[in-house]
Amino acid sequence: MSILNVEHLTHGFGDRAIFNDVSFRLLKGEHIGLVGANGEGKSTFMNIVTGKLMPDEGKVEWAKNVRVGYLDQHSTLTKGMTIESVLKSAFAWLFELEENMNQICDRLGEAAPDEMDAMMEELGVIQDTLTMHDFYIIDTKVEEVARALGLLELGLSHDVTDLSGGQRMKVLLAKLLLEKPDILLLDEPTNYLDAEHIAWLKRYLQEYENAFILISHDIPFLNDVVNIIYHMENQRLDRYVGDYDKFQEVYEVKKSQLEAAYRKQQQEISELKDFVARNKARVATRNMAMSRQKKLDKMDVIELAAERPKPEFNFKLGRTPGRYIFETKDLVIGYDEPLSKPLNISMERGHKIALVGANGIGKTTLLKSILGLIPSLGGSVELGENLEIGYFEQEIKGENRNTCIDEIWEEFPSFSQYEVRSALAKCGLTTKHIESLVRVLSGGEQAKVRLCKLINKSTNVLLLDEPTNHLDVDAKDELKRALQEYRGSILLICHEPEFYQDIVKDELNVKAVTFTQDVRSFTSYSFKPQLKTVGPKYGKMLGGIKAVLSSLDGNAAMDELNATEALKLDVNGQEITLFREDLLIET
Repeated sequence: MSILNVEHLTHGFGDRAIFNDVSFRLLKGEHIGLVGANGEGKSTFMNIVTGKLMPDEGKVEWAKNVRVGYLDQHSTLTKGMTIESVLKSAFAWLFELEENMNQICDRLGEAAPDEMDAMMEELGVIQDTLTMHDFYIIDTKVEEVARALGLLELGLSHDVTDLSGGQRMKVLLAKLLLEKPDILLLDEPTNYLDAEHIAWLKRYLQEYENAFILISHDIPFLNDVVNIIYHMENQRLDRYVGDYDKFQEVYEVKKSQLEAAYRKQQQEISELKDFVARNKARVATRNMAMSRQKKLDKMDVIELAAERPKPEFNFKLGRTPGRYIFETKDLVIGYDEPLSKPLNISMERGHKIALVGANGIGKTTLLKSILGLIPSLGGSVELGENLEIGYFEQEIKGENRNTCIDEIWEEFPSFSQYEVRSALAKCGLTTKHIESLVRVLSGGEQAKVRLCKLINKSTNVLLLDEPTNHLDVDAKDELKRALQEYRGSILLICHEPEFYQDIVKDELNVKAVTFTQDVRSFTSYSFKPQLKTVGPKYGKMLGGIKAVLSSLDGNAAMDELNATEALKLDVNGQEITLFREDLLIET
């Protein structure tokens, strides 16, 4: 049985078409993954099927008496609301029934006998409804879900606007689960969530008996929870049976077949046109030429969709900084209340480190405290010399009324319009996107505009707070490559281990540092030096030098190199001095 039918849907914004005559169906028990590049219209589609947005053309039809729960990636929470009040708002319709019941009870004393029977019957129906939906144990249900998502330890009286991005997402997710809708619509639910609660959500969706539609760029997560893929591309919406990997396999085969058919048809068209051109003027061959022309006119020409521009992220490396990027002395982070005990930590030049830990533990707060964007509650941070810092913020508050062009021009006023457009195009944005207001772009497109500002300035240190949120698969892969090749220092917050594990050499568990130990440095060395310079400089000593290097203790060798900018080696009884520029060091 079809729960949702979408037929002949067409929609666009201005002269930018999003969908063109697409159809969609949701059947009972289907777990659908809605995938596609940034800006293809996934969130727009969700807004249309939930009635938040009216389509230009087409029909959206839900089955009768279906309750739909929608987790929007742009959902906001109002200041003054507590975690408890947000969670209890999931039962707003039950509280309205209770209010209606109380009003009926107030009128019973003045009711005529014939009215009283009808009112008593209505009271019975309301009472049964409230009991059936566990109205009288709401507090218990709220606590149960809050505990499962780690909200109970925060305190249910906590103001929601003081929460971190991940904690706010958990509140919205908990509210949705308490509503117990028949259908779940989830728009990037894993954004901001820590690994523990992504695993919890994965288990929940795997066991979910009803249907859901999920938008996500987290491929391992998609593979684990969906059994149908709908792919959005070039104003089309195509259905594939299976998980994301199966979709990719079938999609590539279909694409190859279409390209082969296109090449074959183009060859045939070329030959037909050539024959017509050579023979239409001659009386003896004119009929044959006309026959070929008719065949050309009736031919259904295969058209290949234009390839979306793929992003290219190449960070500009600034001058070499001092040995230390930063060093803290008894630093206490937090807002009104401290989130940590006094911290004494440092980061050295060239290191790439991931900050990990549960939502709300203080990762973003630590990053902002190091940068001086928020005041610390105690202690100090000393930044190193010659730092050129690039900072990617997790969330940008306020409404941006700039166009993408103006946004880049404000940052780089010396750029020509051609340079601005080229910079944005290299980040995977089309002409339509480049000329749009930033606020009308999708979350992924907005992230690309912010990355455009970052890659076009010289940096030697990158501080990145959840840079993969909203980015599509191609953009994430390209960002990963760029960060692997970046020769500066990186301090990264990310909830996707498969993204950062090939970039960083060290992980700092923020909970361990802020609450259980006082550490001096969270750097460690994977010292695998290789000689950059070969040839006559080392001659026959080369093999012996490499053997000694491979046997060195990494930490001790790096301490010596940082202190003296050189390493002294005993190679077969002869002292050899190697300088930093002679070595390739992996950290």
